Amino acid sequence: MTKNRILLVEDDVNFGLILKSYLELNDFDVELKTDGSQGLSAFRSRPFDLCVLDVMMPDMDGFSLAAAMKESGSRVPFIFLTAKTLKDDQIKGFKLGADDYITKPFDTEVLLYKMRAILRRSSLGKEETDQVEFMVGKLVFNHLHRKLKTPLAEYSLTGKESDLLRMLCLSHDYFLHRKDALLKIWGDDNYFTTRSMDVYIAKIRKYLKDDPNLEIQNVHGDGYRLVNKGQIGE
Repeated sequence: MTKNRILLVEDDVNFGLILKSYLELNDFDVELKTDGSQGLSAFRSRPFDLCVLDVMMPDMDGFSLAAAMKESGSRVPFIFLTAKTLKDDQIKGFKLGADDYITKPFDTEVLLYKMRAILRRSSLGKEETDQVEFMVGKLVFNHLHRKLKTPLAEYSLTGKESDLLRMLCLSHDYFLHRKDALLKIWGDDNYFTTRSMDVYIAKIRKYLKDDPNLEIQNVHGDGYRLVNKGQIGE
């Protein structure tokens, strides 16, 4: 099986080599570059399946690198790794189109799990990226029209309900970070938006009760997973 090609751009050489070795042990083909300019040159010279970018780098930082990648029309997913924990930096990262924003220090196993989830979604191609209709158990959800049809009723969803349900559908059986949803849908992850999201999760759970096999599970680590229990064991 062909290995996924990863572009790792990290200016801390020792850390970069350790992370590169870890990812290679887990069946990734990794190319390590130590500054943004080298990373951009590598990105332009060959195809990659996923880019892992440090933010604080000399010459060209990770944000500038990501912006240059996006300007080229690239749809390659990317993750930011950074010691910068300010909310504004995280929002900036997601506005640039990041699939995740991971602060150092971090658990490499969690990074691996996230990378695999992102690669699974991206491997489905543009059709999933632009997907507006989903079959979830016995339910049919249309994100564009904000409609959810169940065996018992048809619901009209609010914009945030629809956006949140779509994120759950795209991460189906995988981990959806609470912070990711808050920043992408609400643009903030403060106390009030967090409480607001709890209300929306509760409302979506009520809709999903029309199919008893569907469940939004709380995941340790502050996130959610949409699970179809009817498929387990099949």
